[in-house]
Amino acid sequence: MSRNQLLITIVIAAFATGLCRFLPFLLFGTGKKIPGFFRYLGDMLPRAAMAMLLVYCLKDLSFAGPLSAWAPALLGAAVSALLHLWKRNMLLSILAGTCVYMLLIRL
Repeated sequence: MSRNQLLITIVIAAFATGLCRFLPFLLFGTGKKIPGFFRYLGDMLPRAAMAMLLVYCLKDLSFAGPLSAWAPALLGAAVSALLHLWKRNMLLSILAGTCVYMLLIRL
């Protein structure tokens, strides 16, 4: 990319990011009721993102191989799920599951 193309790309990305961040405040400012569809999306999208991450992380697992090939991924996912059910903290559950997985594949 040329320097001008790169600059145009950065400006467009910055504008789009700013628009995505500020548009909800402009549309649904203080005192306005948020439509039910958007409340539904706000409730469901975090769960959908976690489900997509789970499918993506476990899509290439083969149980035909040795235990050490698939057990760390399943144990990491189980730790994430159980910790999330217990603490209801998405960041904590993702971090703990990732740490368990990384420890198990290194040991």
